[in-house]
Amino acid sequence: MSKNHPVLRRKERIFSVLTSSILTVVAVVYLYPLFLVIINSVKSYAEITANVIALPKSIALSNYLETWKIMDYPPLFLNTLIATVIGVTGTVFLSAMAGYKLSRTKTIYSWVLLIILIAPMMIPFHSFMIALVKVARTMKLTRTPWGLGILYWGLGASLALFMYHGFVKTVPKELDDCACIDGASPWRTFFQVIFPLLQPVTVSVIVINAMWMWNDFLLPLLILSGSKKFYTLQLAAYNFFGLYKVEWNYAMAAVVLTLTPAIILYLALQKHIIKGMVAGAIKL
Repeated sequence: MSKNHPVLRRKERIFSVLTSSILTVVAVVYLYPLFLVIINSVKSYAEITANVIALPKSIALSNYLETWKIMDYPPLFLNTLIATVIGVTGTVFLSAMAGYKLSRTKTIYSWVLLIILIAPMMIPFHSFMIALVKVARTMKLTRTPWGLGILYWGLGASLALFMYHGFVKTVPKELDDCACIDGASPWRTFFQVIFPLLQPVTVSVIVINAMWMWNDFLLPLLILSGSKKFYTLQLAAYNFFGLYKVEWNYAMAAVVLTLTPAIILYLALQKHIIKGMVAGAIKL
């Protein structure tokens, strides 16, 4: 039967409707907690304790103003931004250079080294976090967002290296030869010829790591503990969850204020994410 046959068209429509329905249900399930956070962030404490899932009777934007003041948002935002920018920048450049070199080096040693470098992706963070904190203290990287950003380099490099290594294989090696003939050094070849061509996967690496580092809670808790001056937004938001009482209206507003920058970044660059992920997975 041809593709234009009525029976085939009907089956395609049914399949399309079923797929859309399933995806819609999955999306609603995943987005419902975020919806609850948003509506409860503009409700009074009494309304939240009375009925969590009910819509607000009146919009209490004062929750955001009070949360902003209690958290002292600007310095915390700057601390989180510093750690994220340092972490993402280091991860991108270290992984890009390593991925390029390992991809262009066709030896058994480069392959073994690649496996060793990407293997940490499969190691749970909890299994080595105590050792990491001890090393960080020895290297004076604790209680500062700068040190936190540097520690992210090692934690984010494995996945980024994996993506860059696959993507570099799609870049013709003849470009390296042409640059070498023109007298370009290996460093200049990478930064002026190769790296600009890695933009799709670079955007994906930036977004994935930026969202993870911005929303991370455990590592900042371990590294910045005891130094409230350098707390990140996530640690400050956690302060609303007390041992005997939770200030739900302020806690929900703090969650929204913390997540908003990461969501904006994702929405602004989302069209590049899948493109870079797929392109980087073409070859390994």
